[in-house]
Amino acid sequence: MLTTTIVPNTLYIILNKQQVMYFINCLIQYYFFGVSECSECLHLTVMSYDRYLAICSPLRYATLMEPGFCRKLVSLSWLLSLSVVLMEVISICMLKFCGFNIIDHFFCDLFPLLELSCSDTSMVQTEIILLSIPVLVLPFAFIIITYIFIISSILNIPTITGRQKAFSTCSSHLTVVSLFFGTLFSSYVLPTRGKSVNVSKILPLLYTVMTPLINPMIYSLRNEEMKTALRKFVTYILASFRVG
Repeated sequence: MLTTTIVPNTLYIILNKQQVMYFINCLIQYYFFGVSECSECLHLTVMSYDRYLAICSPLRYATLMEPGFCRKLVSLSWLLSLSVVLMEVISICMLKFCGFNIIDHFFCDLFPLLELSCSDTSMVQTEIILLSIPVLVLPFAFIIITYIFIISSILNIPTITGRQKAFSTCSSHLTVVSLFFGTLFSSYVLPTRGKSVNVSKILPLLYTVMTPLINPMIYSLRNEEMKTALRKFVTYILASFRVG
C-alpha cells in the first residue's frame, strides 16, 4: 500500500521531468501514505507483543494469541490509523493555500505541504504532535518495554542453542523496527532545522521504498524452504557459468 501510493507517481515525475498534481490528489496521496505509515507502526507493535508472548510466556501463547484476538488487534490498528490520519487531513484542508505551489519533494509529505500554506500552521502542527502520541510514541515505547523483557528472558536461557533459537524468533522483527522507527523519528520527531533539503528527501525514501523492499527478504530468509530454494538457485547459476 505504501509503495503503490508513492513510487508510481515518483517514477512518472522522474520520466517526465515535472508533474502537476491537483490539491485534492495531493491530499489523497498524503492520506493513504499516512494511513499506511500509522498502520505499520501499530502492526509492528502487535508483532512485538506476539514475540513477547512467544518467548516470555510460551505455554500461554496459544491461548492468549488465538485467531479472534489477532483479528481484533489488526482491525483496531487499521481503525485507529484511518481515524487519526483523517483528522490530520481535515485540519490541513482548513488551511489557506495561495501563491507558491511547488513542493520540493518527491511526494506530498506533511511538512512540504504545510510550507505552502499562507495560514498559521502552529495549531495544525500541535495537533499532529498530539495525534502522533497514540500511533508513534506509545507504540515505540511499548516495543522497547517488550524487548527489555524479551532480552532478559533470552539471557536467562541456560543453553547457547536455546538462546540462539529464541533470538532468531524476533531478529527479523527487530531489524524492521530499528530501520522503520529510526528513519521515522529522524524525519518527524527530531528538529527539522539544520537539515539539508537532500537529507529531508533521503530519510523518507528509506521508509517509503527501502523498508518495503527489504521486508520480503528479512522475513522470508528465516523460512527453511526459502533458504533451500535460494541455495538451489545459486547452485544452478554457478553450474551454468561453469558449463558456459
